[in-house]
Amino acid sequence: MTPVSPIPNVTLSDGNTIPQIGFGVWQVPDDDTFTAVTSALSIGYRSIDTAAVYGNEVGTGRAIAASGVPRDELFVTTKLWNNSAQPWTRDAVFFEFDASLDRLGLDHLDLYLIHWPRPMRDDYRTIWRALTELRADGRVRSIGVSNFQPAQLRTIIDDTGVAPVLNQVELHPYFAQTELRAVHAELGIVTEAWSPLGQGRGLLDDPVLSRIALKHQRTAAQVVLRWHIQSGTVAIPKSVTPYRIRQNLDVFGFELDAEDLTAIAALDTDTRLGPDPATFDFG
Repeated sequence: MTPVSPIPNVTLSDGNTIPQIGFGVWQVPDDDTFTAVTSALSIGYRSIDTAAVYGNEVGTGRAIAASGVPRDELFVTTKLWNNSAQPWTRDAVFFEFDASLDRLGLDHLDLYLIHWPRPMRDDYRTIWRALTELRADGRVRSIGVSNFQPAQLRTIIDDTGVAPVLNQVELHPYFAQTELRAVHAELGIVTEAWSPLGQGRGLLDDPVLSRIALKHQRTAAQVVLRWHIQSGTVAIPKSVTPYRIRQNLDVFGFELDAEDLTAIAALDTDTRLGPDPATFDFG
């Protein structure tokens, strides 16, 4: 495929940079992941987001190895699935990190995240200290979190003096996370959106987005991704369909105006589609 426009980068607090649009592989089977990531890399995606619990780190790594893209041009993220199956000691974290690296076939990561805070168990504090060691050792360039709320963000910063460079959270026009994003701005944390297109559960059929899409001769998905771009958010849309993979990256040739942005802001109902991080726990 012919590559589309280059993707702008966002600078993290540690000086590293992350592409503002990445490619997510949540709910993609491992064999299909190889094909999808291969397609994404061929048209210009350079940030790939996976996780241990997705079960597709192997397929992701195979696609990276086969792509021919130099490693220093890629930004690879995975996440620690910090379930309750074991106590989360430093050694347990290091073991899981090594297992992810092995499945990906890499010698270092660009970003490693704690997948959920699970505040009722308090393990995230020990895990964060272990991540700071991994970064100090040079085995991961940047460290961050996913689904953390302000209280947990402030706790790990107070514990270690090290702030996450990024917090990956559910974020889309129906759930704009205005208050959390303000805390991120205060603490120097980049906001990254999972399910940036609302998981295909009605958002892209919204008449407001349809009207804006018609105005710009774009799709509703492209309008939403452009909204993320202009909001300063990093977004990781997922698709296994080649033309949609391409469309999701083709969002740099137009701009939403003030009227568009006001209309999209009015869509926020503060409604989650995924679990609530304050109560979500898992075995």
